[in-house]
Amino acid sequence: MQRIRPLAPYRLHNIQATRALELAALASLAPNTLMQRAGLAVARLAAALLPHAGVIWLACGPGNNGGDGMEAAVHLLQRGYQPVVTWLGQPDQLPPDAHTAWQRAQQAGVEFATQAPQAPDLCIDALLGVGGTREPQGTMAQWIGQINASGAPVLAVDVPTGLNADTGACSPVWVRADHTLSLLTLKPGLFTAHGRDAAGQVWWDTLGVEGNQQSVNAVLAGPPLPSLFARSYASHKGNRGDVAVIGGARGMVGAAMLAASGALHAGAGRVFVSLLDDTTVTFHPDQPELMLRPFAELAMDTVTVVCGCGGGTMVAAVLPDLLQTASKLVLDADALNAIASDSTLQALLLHRAPGRPTVLTPHPLEAARLLGCSTAAVQADRILAAQQLAQRFQCVVMVKGSGTVTAAPGRTPAINPTGNGLLATGGTGDVLAGLVAARVASGVAAFDAAQMAAFQHGQLADDWPAGKPLTASALATALTG
Repeated sequence: MQRIRPLAPYRLHNIQATRALELAALASLAPNTLMQRAGLAVARLAAALLPHAGVIWLACGPGNNGGDGMEAAVHLLQRGYQPVVTWLGQPDQLPPDAHTAWQRAQQAGVEFATQAPQAPDLCIDALLGVGGTREPQGTMAQWIGQINASGAPVLAVDVPTGLNADTGACSPVWVRADHTLSLLTLKPGLFTAHGRDAAGQVWWDTLGVEGNQQSVNAVLAGPPLPSLFARSYASHKGNRGDVAVIGGARGMVGAAMLAASGALHAGAGRVFVSLLDDTTVTFHPDQPELMLRPFAELAMDTVTVVCGCGGGTMVAAVLPDLLQTASKLVLDADALNAIASDSTLQALLLHRAPGRPTVLTPHPLEAARLLGCSTAAVQADRILAAQQLAQRFQCVVMVKGSGTVTAAPGRTPAINPTGNGLLATGGTGDVLAGLVAARVASGVAAFDAAQMAAFQHGQLADDWPAGKPLTASALATALTG
């Protein structure tokens, strides 16, 4: 068993791949072996988390997830705890392994109750596993409400009930776990959309079964390699890459300046700024390193361009030229909105010359506009939305949010494990766009640059000093690279 930390990449398997692995394991193992291992793993983690607990409430569903819970109850009773099982199933309707688990719990003397115990020390959610697709209702919904309101720590078995293991979408009623023990495989839904809020700290037990690397559906990104930030003694600003930021329409100059600041502090050799509203700012007194230039003077074939931050409707006028001439391009915010509403710009984006890398950095609403669907549809399956955009426009796409998803044609999607609600403030996305551009400008491949930037951006928020407000400008100056 291991605790999942953002220290290394992990392979993620969706429900279909997990089911295939489970069926293969069941065919090669003695009956009941896998469920007994699962129950033992749950009991061991529960004991490690609360070694001095007394009453442990196990809310068990009518299928195999409930069987895992009943197996755990047997082991907890043997360890001196007081497990109380509430169960929604019927013995004659149980799958074979779960039926055996029920028999073992009965023979061991585990207490079965019709009502949740008062003031449990720990709640274990074993109601629905990865196959649970229906919205919890009736007694199950009531128990979920009691679990969430209990005030006790909550441990979910495999996935929190109400969470889609593939997408991270939640039903209207879902368990808010403090810990989740993922069994056999790690599931993508634990790390994106609502998954991080539902799952809490994720743990993983393979149950002694080796995963199939060919069936990986996504990866949980690890930190950038230190070697990517190393500079030779003979390096100079010319070989660190140039970034040009194009945006900042009237009233939105700050967004472009934040993107430029992000690129500057992330280590770009030189940063140019071309403001669409060029009448208000000619010099940035707090960051004199930023060089303001008219759009016509930028050498598009030698710089990595960030376009769209604070661009408003004015950005549409420069996009045809950029899409055809920019060597490396990061498109954000209003550039994405302009492309979403203009089929000619979409065609230019799709047919950018080979060897001219492009990164799109939409938040869910911008992604929805590009796909011609609703924001809810994007959030219902963020991984799929990122893959669809990457395939449609043949470029790297980052769908931002909790568990930012980076996708590219022919690549396994990467989910970012860092970041928190401190980033939910204006301008942090502009800083991220500048950070991506700095990484691309330094020579890092676009897909790697995007997921590296997402990780670093989120890690800064995770490490942010308690009590200190996180503003976009402070975030930008905290960047290194």
